[in-house]
Amino acid sequence: MNILHATQAYERWSARQVPFVPADLRVKHAVMAQSPFSFLRATCYRWMQVWPEVCADLATAPSLRAVADLHVENFGTWRDSEGRLIWGINDFDEACSFPYTSDLVRLVVSAKLAGRAEHLAVKLDEACEAVLTGYREGLRAGGRPFVLSEQHRWLREIATNSLRDPVKFWKKMAALPMVEGTVSHEVTDALEQVMPEAGLSYGLRRRRSGLGSLGRPRFVALAEWRGGKVAREAKRLIASSGLWAQGQPGGGTILYQSMLEHAVRCRDPFVRMEGPWLLRRLSPYCSRIELTALPKKRDEGKLLYAMGWETANVHLGDQPQVKAVQRDLAARKSAWLRNAAKAMLKATLADWKDWTVHAAG
Repeated sequence: MNILHATQAYERWSARQVPFVPADLRVKHAVMAQSPFSFLRATCYRWMQVWPEVCADLATAPSLRAVADLHVENFGTWRDSEGRLIWGINDFDEACSFPYTSDLVRLVVSAKLAGRAEHLAVKLDEACEAVLTGYREGLRAGGRPFVLSEQHRWLREIATNSLRDPVKFWKKMAALPMVEGTVSHEVTDALEQVMPEAGLSYGLRRRRSGLGSLGRPRFVALAEWRGGKVAREAKRLIASSGLWAQGQPGGGTILYQSMLEHAVRCRDPFVRMEGPWLLRRLSPYCSRIELTALPKKRDEGKLLYAMGWETANVHLGDQPQVKAVQRDLAARKSAWLRNAAKAMLKATLADWKDWTVHAAG
């Protein structure tokens, strides 16, 4: 099955769970052709299909609740219940039971593809060493969340740099198009539950964001509250593409809430599932960190080490599997991550080139 047929099959499977927003899906297809990094972010379904074949020697590694679509832009910040700024993985849309090795390989591949787009400058050996060292040490330590209030100054500077300007953020929110027509009570009731005050008047808007989930409904409730703006988002989730790759029907269990509850982290009190909808607060510092927003002065190796550690924080949420993962890691030869990343880079670039030909035609 080539990339075009895989995409068509996956989208038919997805559409049986929730109808697409056609205009957003067209944007997704166009962005997929722009760069290999954008393509990787948008096609977790293809990774889940191809990875067990390309990396067959890793496919038998211990499985756990994995992120599945992990990449270097799948990290952001939020405020915990104490108001502290926290950094970590902020998207579990595709979470499923999968070999732990896939998350690590995909993270390294994403770092290299981001480098092709001139967002990161890191050699493959350095990326592998940083990610794997952070992951191993995170597992050994039993995990530790990244609280930016008192520690990790370098990471705090990345997370709060001038490119994440609150004025620009709220202008962007205000520019979102208003919803035309009616929206189900399922959506409005869910959004109203997470507003800061009952009965608050708000405008309902559509939001186009992300790449993996682009094409599915997203709504933002935007309101004025006690002297400032507030925003809450409802994003429609579906079953992980890992189920599609395994030939299973849609409608399987969505693991997002489980990932939030079991990972080693300081949770965002505003993020939760309500039926198939993910609810969360949006603000300048409660959002994904785009690589283009990173300051020019940064240490890529240090950042990838932190990403490897945070991956361990999430994997530690599946505690019964951790010992098996550590034994498997210890038994692997030193070059396993590099070899797998090279193979998946080659496969991903081949798929991207095929997709660009289709897009151009």
